[in-house]
This record gives sequence, C-alpha cells and structure tokens, in this order.
Amino acid sequence: MVHEVEHRTLTAYLEEHSLKNTKQRAAILDVFLSATGHITSEVLFQQVREQHSNIGYTTVYRTMKLLCDAGLASERRFDDGVTRFEIAHEHHDHLVCTRCGKIIEFECAMIEKTQNEIAERHGFRVLRHRHELYGHCRDCREDSP
Repeated sequence: MVHEVEHRTLTAYLEEHSLKNTKQRAAILDVFLSATGHITSEVLFQQVREQHSNIGYTTVYRTMKLLCDAGLASERRFDDGVTRFEIAHEHHDHLVCTRCGKIIEFECAMIEKTQNEIAERHGFRVLRHRHELYGHCRDCREDSP
C-alpha cells in the first residue's frame, strides 16, 4: 500500500471514534494524497469518480471532514470563498494570485519570530494564525516581461 502511514492514522482515528473503516474512505484518502496543491471537494470528487464511479459527492465531502479531524488534511478558505483541502503538514503561509488563482506556499522564520515577539509584547498567546498575501503572480502581473 502506497500510503500506509496515513491509512494507519485514519484507521486509528476511526477506531478511536467508533466509526467504520470503509473501502470508500480508503479510496478517497488515496486519491486525495495523490492530488497536488490545494484541491476543492468538487475536483477531488471528479478524480475519485474516475476510479470509483460508485462513490458520491456527499461521501467525498464527509470523508474530507474526517481527514481534517484525523489530522491528515487541512481545510482552507481563501478570499474567493471556495473551500480547498491540502495535505496536513508543517505550518506554512500562502501567496494567492487573485487573477489566476495560483497558490504558492512559503515559510519564513523571520515572520514567525516577529509574530511571536509582537504577541509576547502585548501579553497575547497565539493559538493559531493564517498568513495569506493576495496579489498577482509573476505570470499575471501587468509589468512582467
């Protein structure tokens, strides 16, 4: 099995919450883990249907919620209002092109350090945050060569 660790994580989560470990959930997990970038539930559904015509949209959407709860996926909503999912991994921030919709992930230790310093200065404990920068990517910029 290609995604053994993730399947074990899902199985443990399902058992812990007395939920069934179905073939449909395993199939959706495999398709999701094979996807690249930030995928909408609609696109994921289309990809699932290509391999498993018997799986419905509601099953895909509910399974994605389960994968988020299990820590295998993260749900993102950018300014366009569309819900997207990405494989859960270390914290990172996003650059979002408002023209073509391209999403670029980045990490910056200086930003993280500065955020923590600001919070500490104000006696604030950060539980979570999102850093999203909106603009135009290199391909969409009017001033690009």
